[in-house]
Amino acid sequence: MGTLHLVRHGQASFGTDDYDRLSEIGTRQSAALGAAWEAGGTIFTDAIAGGMLRHAQTAIAAIDASGLGEEDADPGLPGYEVDPRWNEYDHLGIATAFDPSAMTKNSKEFQAALNAAIDAWRRGEGEFHEPYKLFRERVLAGFEEAVELASGKGRRVLVFTSGGPIAMVASQLITGDDSAFQRLNDVVVNSSVTTLMVGATGPRVLTFNDHGHLPAGDVTFR
Repeated sequence: MGTLHLVRHGQASFGTDDYDRLSEIGTRQSAALGAAWEAGGTIFTDAIAGGMLRHAQTAIAAIDASGLGEEDADPGLPGYEVDPRWNEYDHLGIATAFDPSAMTKNSKEFQAALNAAIDAWRRGEGEFHEPYKLFRERVLAGFEEAVELASGKGRRVLVFTSGGPIAMVASQLITGDDSAFQRLNDVVVNSSVTTLMVGATGPRVLTFNDHGHLPAGDVTFR
């Protein structure tokens, strides 16, 4: 039996000219996760990251803080593979397509506008760069390949990704479809870990949204 660990990136830079990079808190969250791995003696056999900068920055900060990337680490991680199928949906594009003023709103107002836009996106309404159906298909294709990698005895596979793909996978495993996608997506904490067991009966959720490595003041959702 193996395990698959889905890590949401640390806090990104909402409200700046470049969302796709970690904030100071996001870097701290990612390093705290790696430090928790080191303290617990946690090891991993493989690592994957989506193709976004915030995924790479989270992976680097967490792996560096854990010591798993060091040359003398035993067994250590040689790095990570990049798989863009784990990328987030274009939440900024979706929000502004539905409400052109979305980016001028505060975080709470933006979230409300985004949720309304996601509802329309999921129903197939409007014109979006990536239809919801294609988002779902690519995430589940990436997930299927990651499950295959984690299916070997003793495999412990990391995936650095975003809240949307994590919510999609968790919904499929918990409900058998994507009906819980939005409810789960709303509560995924930055740098949290969702752990799946991968055995003979397929993948199953062991823990969802674990963020015990974070002090209360560093818990963020956006």
